[in-house]
Amino acid sequence: MNILFKNLLFDIVDNRILLKRCGHIAFSGYGFVEVQIAGENKNTHLGAKMAKSSEGEKLRYLSHTQTENRLEIVQCSDLVEVKTIFEGYTDTNTVRVHNEVKNISDREIVLEEVSAFMALGIGQKGIDSADELYYTRFYQSHHGECQPQRYSFRELGLYRANAESQKRIACANIGSWSTKEELPQGIIEDAAIGAFTMFQIESNSSWYYEIADLLQSYYLYLGGANLPFGGWSKALKVGETYKTVNVALANGSSLEGVLGEMTKYRRHISGKSEIDSHLPTIFNEYMHLSWDSPTEENTRLIAPIVAKTGVEYYVIDCGWHNEEPGNLVYPYVGQWKESKTRFPNGVRKTCDFIRSLGMKPGLWIEPEIIGIQCQEMLDYYDDDCFLQRNGRRIAVMNRYFLDYRNEKVRAYMTETIRRMVEDYGAAYIKFDYNQDCGVGTDYCAFCAGEGLEMCANAYMVWVKEMIDRFPQVIFEGCSSGGMRMDYKTLSTFSIMSTSDQTDYAKYPYIAGNILSAVLPEQAAVWSYPVGVTMPGEPMTRDAFWVQENISDERIVMNMINSFLGRMHLASHLEKLSDRQLALIKEGVEYYNSLTEYKKKALPYLPKGFTHFGAEQVVSGFKCGDKIFLAAWCLGETLKMEIPLKEGIIDVKIAYPSDAGAAYTYTENTLAVEFESSNSAVFFEIKCNV
Repeated sequence: MNILFKNLLFDIVDNRILLKRCGHIAFSGYGFVEVQIAGENKNTHLGAKMAKSSEGEKLRYLSHTQTENRLEIVQCSDLVEVKTIFEGYTDTNTVRVHNEVKNISDREIVLEEVSAFMALGIGQKGIDSADELYYTRFYQSHHGECQPQRYSFRELGLYRANAESQKRIACANIGSWSTKEELPQGIIEDAAIGAFTMFQIESNSSWYYEIADLLQSYYLYLGGANLPFGGWSKALKVGETYKTVNVALANGSSLEGVLGEMTKYRRHISGKSEIDSHLPTIFNEYMHLSWDSPTEENTRLIAPIVAKTGVEYYVIDCGWHNEEPGNLVYPYVGQWKESKTRFPNGVRKTCDFIRSLGMKPGLWIEPEIIGIQCQEMLDYYDDDCFLQRNGRRIAVMNRYFLDYRNEKVRAYMTETIRRMVEDYGAAYIKFDYNQDCGVGTDYCAFCAGEGLEMCANAYMVWVKEMIDRFPQVIFEGCSSGGMRMDYKTLSTFSIMSTSDQTDYAKYPYIAGNILSAVLPEQAAVWSYPVGVTMPGEPMTRDAFWVQENISDERIVMNMINSFLGRMHLASHLEKLSDRQLALIKEGVEYYNSLTEYKKKALPYLPKGFTHFGAEQVVSGFKCGDKIFLAAWCLGETLKMEIPLKEGIIDVKIAYPSDAGAAYTYTENTLAVEFESSNSAVFFEIKCNV
C-alpha cells in the first residue's frame, strides 16, 4: 500500500513503512526514523553516524491517519512507539516534521538519539553522484552572519572508496547560542536533474544535522541534540513521551525557487504581533552613539532630531539601569532598576519626553543573566535559580545564567517587564543575550544536554507569556546580533536582530544574504550614517567635521543596507546638516512604502549569494511583477551588470531620488555605473510575471 502526502511517498512492505520519495529524493525505500536506546545494539560499522540506530530497522507499521494538511504515522518496536507528524501548507510544498517517542516497555529506558526526520536516496547514481551533488552550508559568526558556501559532496569528503564510509557532512551546534557557527539550515543541490532541497531545524539551543552514506546511497538526518553531539540523553519512564524539535523541508528547481518555498512556510510559523504588523522604523541609541552609556541629557539632545526623520520608535539600549560606568556595567547587571546617575529625573520622565515628540520609547534588557558581582540579586536568588554543572553555577564573561524552570526567576523577571512597561513607560523591549552557556545544566536533569533543552524551552514559554500579557509592546529578539537566529526563536519574536556588525561597508555582505535565513518583515538591520567611532568609544568629532566628512553616498548606503529588512537607525544624527537629514527622512519614508510588499515578497538573488570581500553585491525581493533590488558597489569596479531572467518592462531608481549612478537596461540585463566605491542604489523594476 502506498501513502502519498505532499511531496512524500511511503510504501508499506512486510509490515514496515518505508520512505520512497521526499521531494526530489527518490529511492527504493528506507525508514525515516532513528531511535537509539542505551544498552541496545547499534548494528553498524559506521562510526559516529546516526544511521542504523537500535530501533530504526525494528520499527513496524501500526497505523496512519491523513487529512489534507496533516499525516500521522505510528510505528513501534518492542520498546518504543513512534508517532511521526507531517504538516503541510496550502501555498508551499514545504513540509514540517517531528517525532514523538513513547516508552511502551515495562521498564525505564534512556534515549540517546532521536531523529526528527531522515531520508535516504540523495543523488541519481547513489554514492557515485558525489560530483553532481552540492551542499550549501550557512556559516555564522559574530559580525559575520549568514555566509552561505557551496561545495560539492566530494569537496566535503563524500565519494566512493568502498560501499560505505565513516565520513559525515555534519554540524552540531552545542549550547544556548543556537546559530553561533552555522545556521540550522542547508541546501542540497542535485545538478544532474536541477533539483534543490532545503531544510531547517527549529531549535533555540543544541541541534544536529548529518549528510552521509549508507547502503551505497546518501542520506539526510535532522534532529536536536544527541549523546555524542550535544551531551543529550533522556530517561523515559513507562508510558512517558518525548517530542523532538520540528524540522522543515522545501523543494525547488532553482535556488530562488527553494528559498521562496521556505519563505512561504516561514510566514505560517513566524512570530506575530499586531502592534508590529506595519513594520515600524526603529531608532536605537546603542550603535555608534551611546553604546553602553545612555543619559537623560543625551537623549533629550538627540531625540528631537530623530523625531524629524519620521522614525516611530526610539530605543534606549544598555545602560539605562545600574550606577556603574557603561564600560564596567555588565558584571553588575540583573536588578533592572533605573539609574539615578544617568537618569536623575527617572527613566519615565525621559520616556514621556520621547512620547511628547511623537515617538514611542523602548528599553533594552538581558533577561537570562545576572552579573557575577550583582550582589542585590545574588542575595535574592537561591542556588536553584541558576544554570549549574557539576554542582557549580555556570559563569561566562562575568555573567551567571538564570534558570527559567524556577518560579522565583519567572516571578522576578515578570515583575521586571511589568515595571519597564507600566512604571518606566517602554513600548518596545529588546531582549538581548550576549553569552553562550555551553553544553547545558545537569541540575534537575538527566544530563547537561537535557537540562539545556528544558531551560531553553522554559525560557521561550516565559517570553511568549510576556508577549501575550503586553500586546501593546513590541518585543525584539537579539543575541549579540544574530547568534540565536533560528526559527524556534523567530516563531515567537516578530523582529530579530541579524548582526552587531559595526562597519557599514561590511553590512551588505550580511544584508545581501539575510533573506535566505529570516523573513524580510523580521530581519532587523542597523543603519548608522555617522558610524565613525570604535565600539564603546564616545564621539569626539563635532558637527562641522561630520558634515565635511560624512558623504551623501555614505548616508544613502546606510539607509539601503536596511531596506530589505527592518530598519534600526542609529548614530549621531544631530551632527548632520539639514540637507543630510533630508536624505535620511527620504529613506525612512521610502522604507515605509515597502511594508505591504515585504509581507508577501520572496527572496530575489540575480547573482546568487554574496560573501565578505565581494566588490559588488546585488540582492532584493520580488512581489508579483515588481522586483525591489539593492545594488552595492564596494570595490574599484564601478560598472555592474545584473541579469534579470524575467524580462524587464521598466526600471527606476527609487532611492535616493537624486542618485548619481547611471543605468541602462535591455529586456534581460540591467547595467549600472556608480560614481564611486562604497555607494549603493535601490531599484524598483517592473517585469514579466
